[in-house]
Amino acid sequence: MKTDTHPDKYRPVVFRDTSNGDEFLTRSCAPTRETTTFEGEEYPLYQMGISSTSHPFYTGQQKFVDTAGRVDKFQQRAAKAKAIAEARAAKSKK
Repeated sequence: MKTDTHPDKYRPVVFRDTSNGDEFLTRSCAPTRETTTFEGEEYPLYQMGISSTSHPFYTGQQKFVDTAGRVDKFQQRAAKAKAIAEARAAKSKK
């Protein structure tokens, strides 16, 4: 194994998923300012917004979210543009 391949601050760090509170311990050089107790030991804490335990792709709970009817608005604009294009084509043939 090669020596001196890891940064100096490579150490055990607890990663916490803020969306569901799940924690896991791994080695990392991620910058941290907080600490937490994990399995009776104190470790640096890195808080992240999403992890494999809460991401819809990994949990199998993918769902379609149509915020403010975006799909409906798009379909209305597309229909309106098509109607205008057809009207112009009909007018140019006369």
